Amino acid sequence: MAHSTRHRWGASVSEQPYSYVRKELVEPDWTRLSGWRDVGSADWFDPQWQRAHCVKTVVGLRGVYGDLLPESFYGDLARDQAERATMSLLLPPYVLNMMAPEQVPDAEAMYADPVRRHMLPVFSDRMTEWPSHPHASRDSLHEADMWVVDGLTHRYPTKVLAELVATCPQYCGHCTRMDLVGNSTPQVPKLKFTVKQSDRYDAMLDYLRRTPSVRDVVVSGGDVANVPWRRLADFVGALLEIDNIRDIRLASKALMDLPQHWLTDEARRTVEQLATTARERGVSLAVHTHVNSARQVTPHNAKAARTLLELGVRDVRNQGVLMRGVNDSGHALLDLCFSLLDGAGVLPYYFYMCDMIPNAEHWRLPLHQVQALQHAIMGYLPGFATPRIVCDVPFVGKRWVHQVDSYDRTRGISYWTKNYLTSLERDDPYALARTYEYYDPIHTLDEEGQDWWRERAAALVTTSTGRSDHE
Repeated sequence: MAHSTRHRWGASVSEQPYSYVRKELVEPDWTRLSGWRDVGSADWFDPQWQRAHCVKTVVGLRGVYGDLLPESFYGDLARDQAERATMSLLLPPYVLNMMAPEQVPDAEAMYADPVRRHMLPVFSDRMTEWPSHPHASRDSLHEADMWVVDGLTHRYPTKVLAELVATCPQYCGHCTRMDLVGNSTPQVPKLKFTVKQSDRYDAMLDYLRRTPSVRDVVVSGGDVANVPWRRLADFVGALLEIDNIRDIRLASKALMDLPQHWLTDEARRTVEQLATTARERGVSLAVHTHVNSARQVTPHNAKAARTLLELGVRDVRNQGVLMRGVNDSGHALLDLCFSLLDGAGVLPYYFYMCDMIPNAEHWRLPLHQVQALQHAIMGYLPGFATPRIVCDVPFVGKRWVHQVDSYDRTRGISYWTKNYLTSLERDDPYALARTYEYYDPIHTLDEEGQDWWRERAAALVTTSTGRSDHE
């Protein structure tokens, strides 16, 4: 029979592929870790203490875990920092405490932990033959090529990205702006802004006043949590005075990784003031955060998110990144979405395919697997809270993964089309007629596909300076 047997109330006899159970959020006990045994709540929930005690080196990590982790783990991390890492090490205690949260960690638990896998990569995580795709590039989305002024990317017809700072409270190895954000690493000398910060902000605002086709501004960086509150209030306040700006989104991974920053008295006053002004002027003010694992949703960052809503922010939304070993199953994605929605009032919004930056192949998933993940999560969440899984295709932009025009599964090449011109293509009569390529990780292909790439690898010039015009 095509249909399973049903009870008279309509429930299937067989179990559902995913079973929803509401879970209470739990704050992990930081005193289980050697270096924080004597840290009290007053310090732990103080943003300045968190910033001052960030782990920035292998020595610093050893100071937290001590003999809980073997020397081989520290050596694995040290080798990655020397040979593969595209981001310098910077992790607040609050982030480290999310790793192996239910036990005193050992090496096995740390290696397997999904938060560790994307926030604290080690050398043994990386692919041996293909640590980078031959078409990987530092600025894989060509954002800086579309700077209309220093740090302002005009990529979509009605939207811009304002990169206010090039720093974050924490650094993520999968960061799409790894060429700009953070300190230089042995692999990546970082791009630097060339214009004084106040002059950059003025130039951004002047461009927006002169460009009435723009209605949507993503205020990001880096992370807006590294912008002083007064300066952020001045910039967003100026945006609110521009009549054509109807949507403003503040981007902060620190909302979940350093929630203490968003719960200070100054934070509350600033957010409430901006939210009130936005509401009076009919502007939607939202905060976007970045969570990839259900383990990252805690009572304290849930408090921060709900506080923003109480202060008048229209929405708090999550934009995650799909990564192997982190959230590459329907169960993991649904657990995360329900934790965000039920526990923190955060709307699951997007999941991106991991961008084609250097040394990211161990994280990236092939398109067909991502399409299967979109299928797996449909029907469980409310429609308004069912995240779209998208591929951010270079020169095309965000495309739902089922919008692919054609797909060569053997070689792992997908082809995409678009319906608008970026700021680089206004004089290109063929931009809307051509297709644009995106690539699966080579290690996920069958032998025929891998051999095809091996034959061509020597002829391909692997680009590692995607922002050459600005370096």
